Amino acid sequence: MNPSMPMMGQPMAGFYGQPQYPAGDPMWGYFTAIAGQDGEVDAEELQRCLTQAGVHGTYTPFSLETCRIMIAMLDRDHTGKMGFNEFKELWAALSAWKQNFCTFDHDRSGSVEPHELNQAIMSMGYRLNPNTLNTIVKRYSKSGRIYFDDYVACCVKLRALTGKVMTPCFQPSFCGFCSFKKDLFWNMYANQKI
Repeated sequence: MNPSMPMMGQPMAGFYGQPQYPAGDPMWGYFTAIAGQDGEVDAEELQRCLTQAGVHGTYTPFSLETCRIMIAMLDRDHTGKMGFNEFKELWAALSAWKQNFCTFDHDRSGSVEPHELNQAIMSMGYRLNPNTLNTIVKRYSKSGRIYFDDYVACCVKLRALTGKVMTPCFQPSFCGFCSFKKDLFWNMYANQKI
């Protein structure tokens, strides 16, 4: 038996103690190239990665704050950083959000107008009343337009809130209460009272 070969059923050691991922996974190579010494990606590394990869397309690079909230959305171990699986999940979400944004950025200006934001949010399955949408527009717009960086920040917050806070809405014993209070909740969030 060759001591350098792993035994059947044992995980192979990988990058900084993480399991080794298939060589055919292009994301693994990219992840290892940008991850820090600890084998995880922090907000500054994510910002550099997304800028170099051109995820923002012709749009402005992501702010450090948007990178922080993207990491926080997926940071299950509360390290303030992302491991490989979290990185892959974020990459998939960003791809979907970018495609959605481009669909509604009709003039290809790199921003959407409030009515386009409403269409984009509705296409993701969210139904917001006009007052709530107005509050979100005020929170995320610059001169009445929402740029890609702020659009992603909005998507992250919507996903985080609906994934954690709104989960009780899908339990029969909470339906009436949650659906009645949802618009108030969104308004409070958008005004940063929570």
